[in-house]
Amino acid sequence: MKVNTNDKSKQWYLLYTTPRAEKKVFIELTKHGFEVFLPLQKKLRIWSDRKKWIDTPLFNSYIFVNTNLSFYYELLNITGIVKFVALEKVPVVVRQSDIELIQLMIANYEEIEATPKKLESGSKVQIIAGPLRGQIGELVEYKQKKSVMIDIQTIGYSLLVQLPDNIIRAFK
Repeated sequence: MKVNTNDKSKQWYLLYTTPRAEKKVFIELTKHGFEVFLPLQKKLRIWSDRKKWIDTPLFNSYIFVNTNLSFYYELLNITGIVKFVALEKVPVVVRQSDIELIQLMIANYEEIEATPKKLESGSKVQIIAGPLRGQIGELVEYKQKKSVMIDIQTIGYSLLVQLPDNIIRAFK
């Protein structure tokens, strides 16, 4: 399989992987020349005999690939890929702005939580400072902490990040 890296018709798609295969799929796709995004975050894992910080996927069983659909069946033949995430049998296109927002959040915040649905309704807020300046989200109480939930509509997830009160304001 030969990938044209200059192809202007490429778009970001979301692939569903077998459980805990995200990193292996990332390596395989990279070997085949695909542009791939696997959002990772550091988490402390505790075993009975030790503690260790490990990189874990932000979205379990999901990986993003920038390609065109001419590689649809070739991608499905890669070990670990189950399917393209689709709506009414059409693969979902993830906006470039959503990819950039996820990258921005991972680069600037240590504690991010991905939730497959909204936790509770709250007031709309706008972030007025920092790397997420201008983003609109929802203020929620989650695990006894105030967090801002930013909706990534194209993939059906929301990202939660804790921000200081002085950089958020009510959105009108």
